[in-house]
Amino acid sequence: MTDIDNLLAAYDEQMRGAPPNPPTGVTHEQDGPLLRIVGQFRGFVSAPRDVGVRGAELDRLIARQRDYFAGRGEAVEWKTRGHDLPADLTDRLRAAGFTPEERETVLIGLAEDMTAAPALPDGVTLRQVTEDADMRRIAVMESTVWEQDWGWLGDDLIARVAAAPDEIAVLVAEAGGEVVSAAWLVFREGTEFAGLWGGSTLPAWRGRGLYRALVAARARLAVARGVRFLQVDASDDSAPILRRLGFHPVTTTTPYVWSPPQEVAEGRSR
Repeated sequence: MTDIDNLLAAYDEQMRGAPPNPPTGVTHEQDGPLLRIVGQFRGFVSAPRDVGVRGAELDRLIARQRDYFAGRGEAVEWKTRGHDLPADLTDRLRAAGFTPEERETVLIGLAEDMTAAPALPDGVTLRQVTEDADMRRIAVMESTVWEQDWGWLGDDLIARVAAAPDEIAVLVAEAGGEVVSAAWLVFREGTEFAGLWGGSTLPAWRGRGLYRALVAARARLAVARGVRFLQVDASDDSAPILRRLGFHPVTTTTPYVWSPPQEVAEGRSR
């Protein structure tokens, strides 16, 4: 096999599913070949590369996930990869009412190759944070970047740090007392991997090395823990930067999301 084949095989073996130690209020449920995660800002379904069922049986499996979360009045994401089987999985998800969101590229790199950092702009500092208030500040920054209410992210980060502080490292770049970029590193116990998440930066601070600096800082933390590989689900904006750093694209990932009718969701939120 080529190096890419080996990387993809390791990814499929070690990075499917969810990390242990879910936050309070989050549960992991097995439904046949699927792992269903309940209690987050929306439901989540993780599958092996090959779900192992076809045709009408696959349709029933998909409908069961949709209907489970419909009963809760919640949206659900089914995370797909570009090399998943069967080949008509995404067609069947669409037929069941799931809608694709933005496709991202799955990249993997050697942690020890990613530790060199650029010089930070004057007045910018990086630090690791654990306080609830800092997680709320990150959510405010993300809400500005995406022009949506990302308050759920603050709650999510707070819960994850509380549940398993050794499994997540949250970093911020600050200037003038403001969070201008943030990212986190998620360790996967029992694997050779850690995941790079976040990395959003306020528009005025883009193109100044903050994203690369946050990659390097997390790579150093990973190396210190004996992690071999870093994995990223990268947007089209981030993927070129990561490829220049030495990350390798191995597949793509697309979230397929089903959302309940608006009147049902609103009724549940009252």
